[in-house]
Amino acid sequence: MIILVVNAGSSSLKYQLIDMKDESVIAKGNCDRIGIDGHISHKAASGAVVEEDCAFPTHAEAFDRLVQALTTGEAAVISSMAEISAVGHRVVQGAETFKETTIATDEIIDKIDELRELAPVHNPGNAMALRACRKIMPDVPQVCVFDTAFHSTIPEKAFMFGFPYEDYEQYHVRKYGFHGTSHRFVTAKLQELMNRDLKDMKVVSCHLGNGSSITAVQNGRSIDTTMGFTPLDGVLMGTRCGAVDPSAVTYLGTKHGFDYAEMDAYMNKKSGLLGISGKSSDFRDITAASEAGDHRASLAKAMLVYDIKKDIGAYAAAMNGLDAVIFTGGIGENAPNCREEVCENMEFLGIQLDKEANDFKGELRKISTPDSKVEVWVIPTNEELLIARDTLAMVQK
Repeated sequence: MIILVVNAGSSSLKYQLIDMKDESVIAKGNCDRIGIDGHISHKAASGAVVEEDCAFPTHAEAFDRLVQALTTGEAAVISSMAEISAVGHRVVQGAETFKETTIATDEIIDKIDELRELAPVHNPGNAMALRACRKIMPDVPQVCVFDTAFHSTIPEKAFMFGFPYEDYEQYHVRKYGFHGTSHRFVTAKLQELMNRDLKDMKVVSCHLGNGSSITAVQNGRSIDTTMGFTPLDGVLMGTRCGAVDPSAVTYLGTKHGFDYAEMDAYMNKKSGLLGISGKSSDFRDITAASEAGDHRASLAKAMLVYDIKKDIGAYAAAMNGLDAVIFTGGIGENAPNCREEVCENMEFLGIQLDKEANDFKGELRKISTPDSKVEVWVIPTNEELLIARDTLAMVQK
């Protein structure tokens, strides 16, 4: 069975075509700059590549070009879209409406679009991609996998904010959490690696990248996570400020003369590692500048490390123990210096890092010592594969 996995953003449409017989990637690509001008990058497993500027006024045109890339030209991998058995879509915000993977219908897509207030950057693109896909492939099952679904098990005491309760009832203001697909993938992989049932484990999963979130997983269920009502909350990120005193937001808004949209952009696009360092939002650049003696880059790096350490400790307290810590995501998988500094002076918690084992990038590996009470693993995430697996399971039902 061949499954197409679609990950639509506000101005992009990433995709992978996966053969579920052996879970191999047949082709992958990205239709970028939708609504601006347009560009497609497509690569087949054979190595054949398509790089082309295109006109993408909407996601519909982008999906049309995706179909052409898969079925025609030197980088074609299938003869027609009829060879695709199902399409799996990543949907960022399911709120309290969608707590599990769901088959898409017109009604479901409309509801996803209605949730745009809670995820204005992502959900409109998710809905447009779903509609475009259903138009071209009307008889092929479309499956929605929600980023927030994994966190639907977070208890009320952890997801509520301290606003009047009516704000939750009327406006649905609460912690939702994100990166759920990634956290679910790596914790399931950990279960295999440790040969232990997740239902008997207490795990902290650290998805670290340009956007980062830390999640406490107890008995196989998310019980808390650092991202909140939006992906802005939590640890310091590439361009996002993370958790701050709300009064600092209103104070700075007044000082800068910002309206709501300008303040939102300030916190989401001009803060974080970029805002502190004044140099870059890329952790590789931050590390290089820090090693060259740049104080602000060193400070940005130290702030991120400190945030992660605090959250690991807090979640160990919330779970009354800790069996394992996972590092994943672009930084988690490829920044051994960050992993080492996070695990430093954590012996009281039972974490003993093997520095020699930790000296690598981008692989699956255990990095704690044999006598460490808490196992520490680097597990590369694969959200697309999990979406494909969920899609397969729904279709087989």
